[in-house]
Amino acid sequence: MRCGYIRWIWDCGNTREVEEKHTGRYGARGQKRQKRRKATPEEIAKQNQWKRERDVRRLIKWNFGIGDYWFTLTYKKGSRPPWKQMQKDMSKFIRKLRDKYKKYGWELKYIYRLEIGKQGGPHVHILVNRKSNNETDTGLLVEMLWNHGHAQTKRVYDVDSGELAEYITKPLKEHEPEDLKRYHPSRNLIRKDPEKEEIKKRSLVDRQGIPRDPKPPKGWAIVPGSVKHGKNKVTGYAYRHYILVRTGNRRD
Repeated sequence: MRCGYIRWIWDCGNTREVEEKHTGRYGARGQKRQKRRKATPEEIAKQNQWKRERDVRRLIKWNFGIGDYWFTLTYKKGSRPPWKQMQKDMSKFIRKLRDKYKKYGWELKYIYRLEIGKQGGPHVHILVNRKSNNETDTGLLVEMLWNHGHAQTKRVYDVDSGELAEYITKPLKEHEPEDLKRYHPSRNLIRKDPEKEEIKKRSLVDRQGIPRDPKPPKGWAIVPGSVKHGKNKVTGYAYRHYILVRTGNRRD
C-alpha cells in the first residue's frame, strides 16, 4: 500500500455512497503515523449510531422500492405486553406472513422495529416488500394476520433519502429497556460489497489540511448536505463521506 487512503463505493442503484479514509495501515510512502487516543463512550455511541443508520439505509436501497409498504402495527387499547412478548408476537406474525407469501410463490422481505411510546403504548413499525395478484395483496394479508390491534398502512414513496433508515435506527428512549433490539431484518436481504480504489490524501485535503469538496463523475451529482469531512478524532487521519445521485435515466 503506497498511498494509505482508500475510496469505498457502494452501488445503490440511483445513488452511490462513498467513504474515503485512511486504511489503518502504516508505513506508506509519505504517510506519517498519527497520534492516537482512546475514544470516549460518547464518541463510540455516536459512531455506532451512524453505522447502524448507514447500514440500514443501504439495506433499504438494495431491497425495497417505491410502492412497498410501511406498516404500524398497534395493540388493542389497554393491552401493554412487555417487549419480550411483543417479540414473540412478531415472530409468530412473520411466520404466518411468510407462509402466505410462499403459498403465492413470493419471497418475503422485511425490516421491523419494536417501540414503546412515552405513555407505555406498544407498537411495531415494519417495512415489507409489496406483492399482489388477482386474489390478494400484502396489505390485506397483514390486516388479516395481525390480530393484536390495528395495522396502519402507508405506501413508500422514497427509499433514497434515508428517512426510513433514520427512523428505524433511532436511539432508544429513556423509558425503553436497553435489551430492546433496535431493528430486525429478514435474513434474505441483499447485501453488497463495495468497489475499492486507492486514492491520495491530497484528493481529500490540500497542503494546508483544508478539506476539498468532492467532484462528481459524469452523469452524477452530489446529494446536498451529504458531504461530511474532517479528521478522525481518534486516529487523527482525514476522512470524507458523501452520496452521489444519478442525473440521467433513473432505475425503477
